[in-house]
Amino acid sequence: MNTHRLNLPVDAARIAAIQAGDLVYLSGDIVITIGLPTHQRMVDYAREGTPLPVDLQGGAFLHLSSYNRESDAPSGYEALYMNPTTSTRYDAYMPTLIRSYGLRIVGGKGGLGEESVEAMRETGCIYLSFLGGGCTLLAHAIREVVAVHWEDYISQFRLVTLRVEDLGPATVGIDAHGNSLYRTLREDAQQRLPGILDELDRQRAQAAR
Repeated sequence: MNTHRLNLPVDAARIAAIQAGDLVYLSGDIVITIGLPTHQRMVDYAREGTPLPVDLQGGAFLHLSSYNRESDAPSGYEALYMNPTTSTRYDAYMPTLIRSYGLRIVGGKGGLGEESVEAMRETGCIYLSFLGGGCTLLAHAIREVVAVHWEDYISQFRLVTLRVEDLGPATVGIDAHGNSLYRTLREDAQQRLPGILDELDRQRAQAAR
């Protein structure tokens, strides 16, 4: 296991050197949202050829929730917290977003499905798994709110650009070569399941004597 400190945006060669199971810290500008309608709008923009209000090329698009309060900061907002949500909710959208916007890093918690993994392998993108319930730790990395777009949505659904420093640690759950810790765990569980069921049957039979 290696540790990588990445400054965003990041190129494909740097991403290709990172392996599933490694740890990553991010510095620079990240784009976050947890909105399903936000993802749908991003997909619609990609299909229509309409540019997004943010440039995601070589960047990080993360399933992190935040509440951004109005303030006198240059962006007009300050971020009060940041917390990961389950990425599998967005599986229907992520292959299109990964292929369309030149993403190098996606993330949240819980991983992504095989269609997303294939899109990541094709384009050179990794998935970062952030600590669930790690709100306080993650919030320490926030330096400022750079921009808030699509303000017709509630705060957590908006397309928010945050400047962070050493955001992490995050585990590489899926690397750019298609290696997935989630797939490995699932396959291991499936292999162990028959033995577990046999042991439960044996214990039930003993208890019935």
